[in-house]
Amino acid sequence: MAAIPEDLFFATIGELNAKLTAREFSAVELARAFTARLEQLGPRYNALALALTPQAIRKAEEVDKDIKRGRLRGPLQGIPYGAKDLLSYAGQPTTWGARPYAGQVFDYNATVIDRLDSVGAVITGKLAMVELAGGGGYRYAAASLTGPGLNPWDRSCWSGGSSSGSAAAVAAGLVTFAIGSETSGSIVTPASFCGVTALRPTYGLVSRHGAMALSWTLDKLGPFARSAEDCGMVLQVIAGKDGRDPGSAGKSFYYTPQYSRPVKELKAGYAPVDFDERAEPGARAAFAAALGALKETGLQLVETKLPDFPYGATLSAILAAESASIFEPLISSGQVDQLADAAQIAGLKAALDLPARDYLKAMRIRRLMQEDFSLLFAEVDVLVTPGRLGPASKVEQPLDGSAPGPGGAAAAGGASAPPSAAPAPPQGFQGIVQAGNLAGLPALVLPCGFAGNLPLGLQVVGAPYSENTLLAVGREFQARTDWHKRRPGNA
Repeated sequence: MAAIPEDLFFATIGELNAKLTAREFSAVELARAFTARLEQLGPRYNALALALTPQAIRKAEEVDKDIKRGRLRGPLQGIPYGAKDLLSYAGQPTTWGARPYAGQVFDYNATVIDRLDSVGAVITGKLAMVELAGGGGYRYAAASLTGPGLNPWDRSCWSGGSSSGSAAAVAAGLVTFAIGSETSGSIVTPASFCGVTALRPTYGLVSRHGAMALSWTLDKLGPFARSAEDCGMVLQVIAGKDGRDPGSAGKSFYYTPQYSRPVKELKAGYAPVDFDERAEPGARAAFAAALGALKETGLQLVETKLPDFPYGATLSAILAAESASIFEPLISSGQVDQLADAAQIAGLKAALDLPARDYLKAMRIRRLMQEDFSLLFAEVDVLVTPGRLGPASKVEQPLDGSAPGPGGAAAAGGASAPPSAAPAPPQGFQGIVQAGNLAGLPALVLPCGFAGNLPLGLQVVGAPYSENTLLAVGREFQARTDWHKRRPGNA
């Protein structure tokens, strides 16, 4: 077997694809190298839920035959990737990160896995996650069947939830890209904490067939990758109509950088207070530099306010009601008590008592939010804000279970109070993660610097189906910075 240079574990999709098609090494050699690395280092970060080495080698053998015969299927052909363990993979355990489902096996693949398979991508493993993607709210990072997600930049810190394994595996060079999910921050937070690029697509753009449901009206699947360019390539493959997902938007996505509007023609709404005051002191210099790099692209930054709504309370009510319905058999059977986090157990149980009127009120307020965001995006093209206000927290640090936890789902236990229709105006873009998920908006996370030795991320949010615009901003930003090329020294 040809030796795979260390740098290739951190290469982009395009770089690896070029070397594969030039036959500098085979897909089997690449798969063997990545599966060995995933099996060796995945447990170091509690990132690996299930190795799929034999399956990866078989798929790579098919890819080599296709390449030899000139059957090229696109840039993802032969590229090793991982999938969050809420995605079904036929004949293998899909645990949803939770002990009650440790032996769960499906006889079909999730749609996204089938779509990636069809273009020759090579799945090398299932990646760890917070149990039930955080449903019910959790207080500790250890709320997972595989243990707390550990950050490749500093293993005393959290990799973020609930897509902890997906972000850590990309950051540590264990996979070239990974599929994660978001209901309320579970792509944005781990990407920010681990210093990788990630994309939360518009609600309904990517099929969730074969994915664990946490909230029918909030769940989304999206890629973690090395660059905005890579995210666009992956999204093109996994997006599209699927009649097996009732929430499917029935739309495809084509990554078309050649047709994107020039970034200098775009207006970006932002709130200076997010970068100057709300950001943690150790992160402010890096965020200021990131704003400077955005200005260099020609992007026009204009001060903007979010519409005034009770984002956190509204999302909590919707998520609590829908997750309680989804997990009612688990709760009623008593198996919920097998979960690792006491706060999560209590939250799921409490969610069963949420009054229907609170859910309905939240859904009505949500519609008003969507209308106001449509008006906002008539004035600006994108919104820019920190992905998180500071770097990753320590693994043992308790998370606030009374509000949406960092990167996880909202705490259902605190969701029984009906949302108010007249909240106090939010400070800056406070609530943007909940707002973006409630309105179904896409968001791109871009590594943008460090606070100490830990990464920081920017979040660029757009109107529904504006992914090509977000990716254009991301490409221009990453052409002027190298934060997305940095890698952990201990990976």
